[in-house]
Amino acid sequence: MKVAIIGNSGSGKTTLAHRLAANCSVPILDLDLIFWEHGVPIERPSADRIADVQRFCREHDSWIIEGCYADLIEAAFVWNPELIFLDPGREACIANCQRRPLEPHKYRTKEDQDDKLTFLIKWVADYYERDGLMSFASHEALFEQYPGPKKRISEQKEAQQNETQQPHLGAL
Repeated sequence: MKVAIIGNSGSGKTTLAHRLAANCSVPILDLDLIFWEHGVPIERPSADRIADVQRFCREHDSWIIEGCYADLIEAAFVWNPELIFLDPGREACIANCQRRPLEPHKYRTKEDQDDKLTFLIKWVADYYERDGLMSFASHEALFEQYPGPKKRISEQKEAQQNETQQPHLGAL
């Protein structure tokens, strides 16, 4: 199994990735961890990020990658993953962010994470208007041009139902 999950912050990418991986013991690559310099909000060079994604994909027979970075998802396309585009809508993404549990791989404490919540909610709300690798327009274009197996999930309920199924698009 090879799965690439893309979508807005708060769309359910991490939750879906962990539920799919739990059924199959598959490694997950959270693209936030390779996009940014460790511990600081500075983008790593594009070539380094892409090389890390390709190394991860090469080193594992099965994998799940998830994130909002179109270039990094696209870097995995040579492995012909099942592409899942989560788009439950602005309100669902904001609500998910507001109830997000601590992400210890990104924040030292829940208070540190909550201090960034106002910024995150504005970021999530801007998804449909902004440009660039982390925008709705970029994600939609990537999804449309991908010739491999793919599924777009627009309803929160549909994403939650799919979390319990085997990660094959026929079942999604």
